[in-house]
Amino acid sequence: MATVPSVSYSITVRLEVAAGGKAVSQLTGAVEQAGGIVTALDLTPAGHDRLRIDVTCATRDTEHAQEIVDALEQVDGVTIHKVSDRTFLMHLGGKIEMQSKVPLRNRDELSMAYTPGVARVSLAIARNPDDVRRLTVKRNSVAVVTDGSAVLGLGNIGPEAALPVMEGKAALFKRFAGIDAWPICLDTQDTDELVRTVQILAPAFGGINLEDISAPRCFEVERRLRDLLDIPVFHDDQHGTAIVVLSALMNAMRVVGKDLADVRVTMAGAGAAGTAVLKLLLHAGVKNVVVCDYRGAVHTGRDDLDESLRWIAENTNHEGYSGDLRGAVRGADVFIGVSAPGILTGEDIATMNEGSVVFALANPDPEVDPAEAREHAAVVATGRSDYPNQINNVLAFPGVFRGLLDAQSRTVTQDMLLAAARALAEVVTDKELGPNYIVPSVFHADVAHAVAAAVQQAATEAR
Repeated sequence: MATVPSVSYSITVRLEVAAGGKAVSQLTGAVEQAGGIVTALDLTPAGHDRLRIDVTCATRDTEHAQEIVDALEQVDGVTIHKVSDRTFLMHLGGKIEMQSKVPLRNRDELSMAYTPGVARVSLAIARNPDDVRRLTVKRNSVAVVTDGSAVLGLGNIGPEAALPVMEGKAALFKRFAGIDAWPICLDTQDTDELVRTVQILAPAFGGINLEDISAPRCFEVERRLRDLLDIPVFHDDQHGTAIVVLSALMNAMRVVGKDLADVRVTMAGAGAAGTAVLKLLLHAGVKNVVVCDYRGAVHTGRDDLDESLRWIAENTNHEGYSGDLRGAVRGADVFIGVSAPGILTGEDIATMNEGSVVFALANPDPEVDPAEAREHAAVVATGRSDYPNQINNVLAFPGVFRGLLDAQSRTVTQDMLLAAARALAEVVTDKELGPNYIVPSVFHADVAHAVAAAVQQAATEAR
């Protein structure tokens, strides 16, 4: 699938040209002819007869960025001084920091914030451990924990390389829900070590957000930590995805005039995200689902079923379909892909029922080309930001944790996830709802508040 220039591959080229003439128009023309998009031009004098110009432009990827630099260099009289990748510039020194909430301007303030005054607070917590939520950062803090084994779509790149992603996650927590989140990148991929490390770190946090841990280990890590800890444990790759998918599907059903309980759903992907999506769909009342992995439909007759696949086989595909994905899609009302790029074509989507819904969420390249899918499906969603209906986890996790922390919840349940999905769906009004708007923007002012309120209520009722 062809890509288009993106700000995520934005560069700024500092160069000099002769003053006067057509220098600026030649520069913009060179960028556009090379397929880039000029987003800013900043000019300053570099002498009586020279101009210094910062040309900022969006490119498709790093190779395309170099092609644009080469094209600018070919403009008569141009001298290239420096090329800056704006994404790397944003990450210099990290994206987050710690700030004190209290002033430390004099000896009195220091004596209350630290010794000797802090000792009284510590003793109060020792007498009543529950006061730790009231008197420390624990009441508003989340650990974002990874082992670097399944980072974005990059694979097993390790804890150091995962740190920029976890920093970004922490920044999103703060921006959208006012939560202080801390990146914890662990240099182990041993399940027992992961569980034990998070267990002994847990007293400092009000919740644990597991992130980018590969399947199937992520299932065991989450299950064991939920049994061990008295704070909520939430694996965003599973449950954040599931919340937003269910929410979008609820609204898609409003668009096509169908009911969740009546539709036939085909899923591609039986990993962490796929399994969590499936479980939440079933909890929400979906009854007819066929799940496919790389070997085809998951069914009880297969001889390669691990514990997770066996659960899927026993709770779906009640007719025992044993064919491939293309066959499973035929006659389906909904396709949900959390798997691999390019595994379906527009012709496959054409075999679905009228008023079909396609969620092709593999990122950056979806399971089916969205343009081809739109020729046949009534509603199409992807994981990409350059198409309508982006299924983006940031719509869920900040509000979910805000609600859990405010309720001082000690766990997270399927009912809480369902409440979050319903609240997120309801942010889209009847007037706004349409084939190209089934999920709100991540910057919609009501999203985090609505999700948080619903989760807090569900958590309070669960006590």
